[in-house]
Amino acid sequence: MRQAPASILVYVGLDAVGDGLMKLPFLRALRTAFPAARITWMAGKGHTVYAGSLAPVVAGLVDEVLDDAQVGSRVAELFGSRPLAGRSFDLIIDTQRRLLTTLILRRIRHARFISASANFRLSHARPASNWRRPASMVGQLMTLVELGSGQPAMATAPLPQDASAERLADGLLPPGSTYVGFAPGAGGKHKCWPLGRFIELAGLHAAEGRVPVFFLGPAEAGWAAEIRAALPSAVLPLQGVDSAPPMLTIALARRLVAAVANDSGTGHMLAAADVALVSLFGPTPPEKFAPAAQRLTVVKAQDFGADSMDVIPFNAVAGALAQVLSDTDTTAPALL
Repeated sequence: MRQAPASILVYVGLDAVGDGLMKLPFLRALRTAFPAARITWMAGKGHTVYAGSLAPVVAGLVDEVLDDAQVGSRVAELFGSRPLAGRSFDLIIDTQRRLLTTLILRRIRHARFISASANFRLSHARPASNWRRPASMVGQLMTLVELGSGQPAMATAPLPQDASAERLADGLLPPGSTYVGFAPGAGGKHKCWPLGRFIELAGLHAAEGRVPVFFLGPAEAGWAAEIRAALPSAVLPLQGVDSAPPMLTIALARRLVAAVANDSGTGHMLAAADVALVSLFGPTPPEKFAPAAQRLTVVKAQDFGADSMDVIPFNAVAGALAQVLSDTDTTAPALL
């Protein structure tokens, strides 16, 4: 049996916030597979949010972050001294597929090297001959975990919990109520299901005794008044919180029984909290961008004849949420 690696280097080009959120299941799976390893995350061509805003979210999943390491871009790196000043790792996982970068990374001292570059020809392990590349980035990354560990990838390692965020979340969503989450925003209005339908759906659950919880980002702050006027019982926990950190959103999401979200960063944060999630898609493909939630239901506009979010029927989303609540043993209203 192969000895488990004591040191692992993961290489990425860079990570914006959306990238970092989407890669959380990969990191959780990597930590699950190698609970005792020292994991180094290297952003070779830019900055990673794991060294910034998402650093608290990956504490314990990553032991070291090399930010903007300037490794993997220049032909000159193929010659002379080795990258990273001669450091060595038991396992290197190359998450990109540019051949030059992969050749440079292979110069870092290592025992095993896993990479999809050049159709895995430079990798110490390859998928089976009938393997087909997953459409989603997360699925592709999970393949690398499986090749590195020899086992199915299981994203079960828990995210860290920040004590101050948990206390604040308890104050904003105190125990004793049943909370259902709604995230009506997204990076662009073309990715948003109409706000009025979110409000109508939340109203049905409010009538059944649940508490609607709306997650609004800075770009959606103007929606708060309309939501409060239509739903006096709704909670908008992020309004009034200066620069709400991702740890707070994830902590709040842990207190929900289920949630509905557009294709958005908030949707990925809800998924990271392992809440049962109904995810709505229109112009973006869920096959590529769907959150890696452990309990996920996707409703996509294409099933109703177009890419526009407004073609998704109210009853389709209401029914999906009712089914999710039923599956989680929560009394669900008859919405259809």
